[in-house]
Amino acid sequence: MTYLFNNPENFADELINGYVAAHRNLIHLVDGGVIRKHKAQPGQVVLVIGGGSGHYPAFGGFVGSGLAHGAAMGNVFAAPSAQQICNVAQAVDAGGGILFCYGNYAGDVLNFNQAQEQLCAIGIDVRTVIVTDDIASAPLTEKHKRRGIAGTFPVFKAAAVAADSGKSLDDVFRIATDANDRVRTLGVAFSGCTLPGANKPLFEVANGKMEVGMGIHGEPGLYRIDAPTADGLAEMLVDKLLTETPSTIVNGDSARIGVILNGLGSVKYEELFVVYRRVDRLLFERGLTIIDPIVDELITSFDMAGISLTLFWMNDELEKTWIAAADTPTFHKGNIVRSNIDTPSASQIKEKSPLEIGSMDSQSAAAIVFVALKAACKVITKKSEELGRLDAIAGDGDHGLGMQRGITAAVVAAKEALDAKAGAGTLLTVAGDAWSDRAGGTSGVLWGVILRNLGNALGDEATPQASTVAVGIASALRDVTNLGKAQLGDKTLVDVLFPFSSALAAAASQGLSIADSWAVAADIANGAAQSTKNLLPKIGRARPHAEQSLGTPDPGAISMALIISAIGKTINFL
Repeated sequence: MTYLFNNPENFADELINGYVAAHRNLIHLVDGGVIRKHKAQPGQVVLVIGGGSGHYPAFGGFVGSGLAHGAAMGNVFAAPSAQQICNVAQAVDAGGGILFCYGNYAGDVLNFNQAQEQLCAIGIDVRTVIVTDDIASAPLTEKHKRRGIAGTFPVFKAAAVAADSGKSLDDVFRIATDANDRVRTLGVAFSGCTLPGANKPLFEVANGKMEVGMGIHGEPGLYRIDAPTADGLAEMLVDKLLTETPSTIVNGDSARIGVILNGLGSVKYEELFVVYRRVDRLLFERGLTIIDPIVDELITSFDMAGISLTLFWMNDELEKTWIAAADTPTFHKGNIVRSNIDTPSASQIKEKSPLEIGSMDSQSAAAIVFVALKAACKVITKKSEELGRLDAIAGDGDHGLGMQRGITAAVVAAKEALDAKAGAGTLLTVAGDAWSDRAGGTSGVLWGVILRNLGNALGDEATPQASTVAVGIASALRDVTNLGKAQLGDKTLVDVLFPFSSALAAAASQGLSIADSWAVAADIANGAAQSTKNLLPKIGRARPHAEQSLGTPDPGAISMALIISAIGKTINFL
């Protein structure tokens, strides 16, 4: 379990601050993550990586000479927000373009995509390589759906070495893509991990058993077997990974491989070496030449007892990136010659633009919206642990904490807007931005979209009408489905938002008030949320564990229904 923490909500911020304080000679803190202390050469490509906290040394530990130029660091097991990513990217930008590289998780994809769009809009050239090395999470024919786990490291290193050698953005992208095509990983676990403040692990494994194919966010494995001996585990991992030898190797490319035996948190190094001794022998017997193997903790999952094995098939170009020198707070290899130009020690504080004052009618509506947000915050805080439990059944268990962080930030931002005499539209917009930035992850992005769309519909002048609210919710539904790609029946919050939007529009068209329209639609939303227990997830982290979630409602759908109900109870006089 996690023994040392203060407020679990602040755990990620505090660990990042402590990490930077311990390594000031190599890294700097920026708003959203960490960057190299030594600036990239003018005109060169830079590499920005990122992901949730809880995986130390990933991702901040991979920032330094020979590896990433910056890392956006999200909350525990949650993607960094688009704003965090932009802050890190702009802090390291050297004028030659930026490569984003990260693991294939819905929240990371949504937030990095948003950041890429924002940076491109201001003239910064950005490309993306998404790592998909986990062979357990999808078949090879659907490699684009696979998760990124310990195999992110050789891809990061390939991209970073190419960037620091002065290659163009096109070449850096090509090399990183080639590295991703040649890396495969499989992991196992003997116990689950426990998030800060939680009183039990996200999943449990009986003594003598082993989960095969778990992820790095506390997701359970795909199936459970009797725990083998160290040699038996080595044989299983090697056999399964070698069934996916890249076609270029089969067709005559050199059989040189990089090997990573990665500890996930609680397995001791002595145990890793016992396993590696057999891995080394098995690969040698298969005619493979191992280049500079790594037996270490590179990507962990808090206190999870487990390991993963990564094989990285190399050509001449990739071998040079694999053996190249690097020096970060957590990874050292060879000797590095650094730039003598330091990056700023912290990102500049951006001046907030004053908010426009809304009309008296809209200010009155803003006051009601603020009360509604506080009511929603209260119910999410109360239900946070239960939402995390639902999420842990087939996901990573962070939904409750992420929702709590996001909606708390939204309330704080809304209060500032209310004090500034903003209208309802502006209040919702700034609340949505705060939610998205503070929560990160998939839910942060989507709730930011929902509040911003509703705010755009309400505006800052007129008193809201039921039809106006219905238009805002319909607009939110459209953008949520466009952005997240989830459809009705995929077991997501869309399964609540869709019927809620339809019911709200129908009630408004009948001339009902906001309160009456909302009440009708809220009943339908509650029923829809409960009905998700009969669905199988088709998107997101729960997808590889679809059968495990059958019979349990979707946590995102439940949290949306909770918020809708809480809001309905505060606007019953409209």
